[in-house]
Amino acid sequence: MRLPIISGLIRRRLLVNFRVDAEVMGRFLPPPFRPKLHRGYAIAGICLIRLEQIRPAWLPRICGISSENAAHRIAVLWDESSGESREGVFIPRRDTGSWINHFAGGRIFPGEHHLADFTFSDDGFRISMSVRARDGLMAVQLRAQESDALPESSSFESLAESSAYFEGGSVGYSVTRDCCRLDGVRLQTEGWQVRPLAVEHIESSFFADESAFPAGSVTFDHALIMRDLSHQWHGESDMFTEQTANIQ
Repeated sequence: MRLPIISGLIRRRLLVNFRVDAEVMGRFLPPPFRPKLHRGYAIAGICLIRLEQIRPAWLPRICGISSENAAHRIAVLWDESSGESREGVFIPRRDTGSWINHFAGGRIFPGEHHLADFTFSDDGFRISMSVRARDGLMAVQLRAQESDALPESSSFESLAESSAYFEGGSVGYSVTRDCCRLDGVRLQTEGWQVRPLAVEHIESSFFADESAFPAGSVTFDHALIMRDLSHQWHGESDMFTEQTANIQ
């Protein structure tokens, strides 16, 4: 039986975003998802998040655990059986540096996690991070620093526009070992505030995989950072789909 609510602190959350050819992304996504388009592009990315004080909501903070985590996510829309259209993110892969998250994910709380090694430095302004999954199927390298504006090459005209786009993606559905069953989880934060992150270098083995994303179909767009937000994870009902994503 899964715990209904997990509380904690988001010490640091990076959203590294890419714009993707809409047709390519449409082929990648399993039904019932379709890309949530922005100026004709699908938007996908990597959430690199440090969590602290993570524990069941009824336990005191001192009982919480800390971890570094990564989630590859795609902004999506889907229609409920009632006909209502909803938005959120589809998560084909989650990784963590925590053995507890690895074993508890998908069992005690939603979201199965692969084990990965995280190397990072963060002085409150400049951030350097390297992530490598122990199964060899995912690697990320990032160098960045906090900024005051989005890059001129971004498809988003302002920080406010970007913030509003991503704030709507609070519900996530993650790939599981059970083929066509997706774990659902909803993020609830106490406040929502993002800042631009100027990226000097980004490498992602996931988005570099040309079997899923042909050359020229993926372009880095911009990145955001959030710090020191209290939050809760709430379980959502599982979703069942006709097929899994092309990459797991």
